Amino acid sequence: MHHALYAPSLGYYSAGSRKFGAEGDFITAPEISPLFSHCIARQCQQVLAAIENGVILEFGAGSGIMAADILQELEQLDSLPKKYLILEISADLQQRQRATLEKQVPHLIDRIEWLQQLPATTLQGVILANEVLDAMPVHRFRLDEQGISEFYVTVEESEFKWQILPTENEELREEVEKLRPNLPIGYISEINLALPAWIQSLPLATGLVLLIDYGFPSSEYYHPQRNEGTLMCHYRHQTHDNPLINVGLQDITTHVNFTTVGKAAIAANLKVAGYTNQANFLLASGLAPTIDPNDTKAYLQQAQQIKTLTLPNEMGELFKVMALTANFDIQLN
Repeated sequence: MHHALYAPSLGYYSAGSRKFGAEGDFITAPEISPLFSHCIARQCQQVLAAIENGVILEFGAGSGIMAADILQELEQLDSLPKKYLILEISADLQQRQRATLEKQVPHLIDRIEWLQQLPATTLQGVILANEVLDAMPVHRFRLDEQGISEFYVTVEESEFKWQILPTENEELREEVEKLRPNLPIGYISEINLALPAWIQSLPLATGLVLLIDYGFPSSEYYHPQRNEGTLMCHYRHQTHDNPLINVGLQDITTHVNFTTVGKAAIAANLKVAGYTNQANFLLASGLAPTIDPNDTKAYLQQAQQIKTLTLPNEMGELFKVMALTANFDIQLN
């Protein structure tokens, strides 16, 4: 999964194909409407107002549209960060982000800085990760009567094939054994062993981490009826569950276990300051139509965007928002 997504010049996020928006493989919330990013900006404003010279660090900024819309809204609120840092390992996406930002907010481009690795020192302000955790590589496992098997990848007749063998990963074995009492034999799912270390690595001294992604708490993630896991692939707005085809040309994702995120945050001395679904977060952050109802076409278009972001059968329930704080005790929106 790591190589398929991130191998230099070959992986899905490293190659040059268009990924986001109507012409790509999927549409993220910032691509649907700037109102999404404006709500995030208002949450950022609450933090930046309380921290002198605060910065924003965004992981994986996609097309760059969320960064542009956040900066535009923060400028309106007179709360621009000292710096807007974007950690992006894909050179192709860096170029696309720069093009978007130079077009949308050319007068703010000097505040924006691209990174390819975590900053050497901790920062004060806000860390954002929208649909980042779902693209972290996972281990896929199966519960067997005698133990735990893992899905490996082999090659047969020039095609990738699954090879299911007893796992040799002791950490995977220990974590899955904790789940065994509640799950049937033959149960298949996945686990992100790198997630706790990622949370531990967040370079925040004071402020807020805002994580937005699709996922569940552990009790729902590893429900006995969810017996094939959550691994999905996205290719030209079609979804399927076979990551062994279109390798390097399709996105590979899994849902996020937010129980794991919360436990890892507490272990990293962060506070879980909030957890809700996307609809509740956006509404609490002031989501509302901004277009004159007399402009019927534009108003209806924006109303449809709001429905997509908030309705339970769209993005409103499946997507969750988790707020983590470090040395920051102000009540969040």
